[in-house]
Amino acid sequence: MGIGVCILAAPELVAGAVIIAGVVVAAVAIQEALDAYALDGLLPGEVRPVPETKPAPQEPLAERRPQPEPSGQERPPPVPPELLERARRPECTPQRVPHLGGNGPHNKCADRIPRNSFSGWDVLVNGKHFDALQLATRTLWEVKTDNFATYSPFLQQQAVENQLPGLLHERILALACGFDFRVGVRSAAHKAALELAEPTLDGIIIVMDWC
Repeated sequence: MGIGVCILAAPELVAGAVIIAGVVVAAVAIQEALDAYALDGLLPGEVRPVPETKPAPQEPLAERRPQPEPSGQERPPPVPPELLERARRPECTPQRVPHLGGNGPHNKCADRIPRNSFSGWDVLVNGKHFDALQLATRTLWEVKTDNFATYSPFLQQQAVENQLPGLLHERILALACGFDFRVGVRSAAHKAALELAEPTLDGIIIVMDWC
């Protein structure tokens, strides 16, 4: 009790006690801050950096974008070896020869066949004068320019019967040399009549809308 009275009675002692107490409090606060830094690695007043997010690895462009399928129209299909062997025969080598018959409208239709390699000429293959050749696709053409739609039913039947044997023979000659074969006609009626009489010509006869 006497000590307490002495401290209260001496102001300088009171001030010293306050200073000592303040130092102790500050030391305790600093120690707590250091302990916290030891735990989370941050100094007082620092802000923890936001962790940088690495972008997810992207798969190569070639794997993410499917490659387009070939259309099949950019390049003619390869010719089988057996057809190449037949094509090497002298009689199977296409030769440019003058048009036969002197039929102007007929020749004009033949010359205008798309991608005709010998426009203005006939093509001699395997002993036969064909009207046109599309060399890129190895296709020989025979052209029929009858005004078939204007014929009577009887004349239409006669025209089909007269033309079929020659067309079938020409197809054999073309195929024997490794060529495809097409027939050009001027009307859908003519096309339908030929296909009805000979179903194997389906897909071979083309209506020539260019003549």
